[in-house]
Amino acid sequence: MTVHLHRLDDAFHLEATNEEGHTVRADGSTAIGGSNSAMRPMQLLLAAVGSCSSIDVILLLRKQRQDLKDLRISVSGTRREEEPRLFTAIHVHYTLVGEVDEKKAERACRLSMEQLCSVSLMLKAGGVVVTWDYEVVGE
Repeated sequence: MTVHLHRLDDAFHLEATNEEGHTVRADGSTAIGGSNSAMRPMQLLLAAVGSCSSIDVILLLRKQRQDLKDLRISVSGTRREEEPRLFTAIHVHYTLVGEVDEKKAERACRLSMEQLCSVSLMLKAGGVVVTWDYEVVGE
């Protein structure tokens, strides 16, 4: 797996392209001279946790024939104050919308966070405390 990055301006605006040609952009904050025109790298990491886990949860609930209409995930991170400003904790909140059995929802989220989501598992292995909770909301 390879991702290539190239600079889009004379500051910190970057575009990453994967082997299939899909792109994502990143930028620095205005505090360091960036234009804040895209997500910052640590925000992209939180997005990676949420999207990785989303795929797990959707696949697991699909296999169990649950009527998941929508999945919303909020991922928040706490960083240490000293440099480098690493994450110390990440919290994932799942909102599952549809006619989803409560026990199956909980199991899907738990399996993702404890066994399947390689992004969150990699962060845990590095000492980040990763917590999660969920709610099921009918249509």
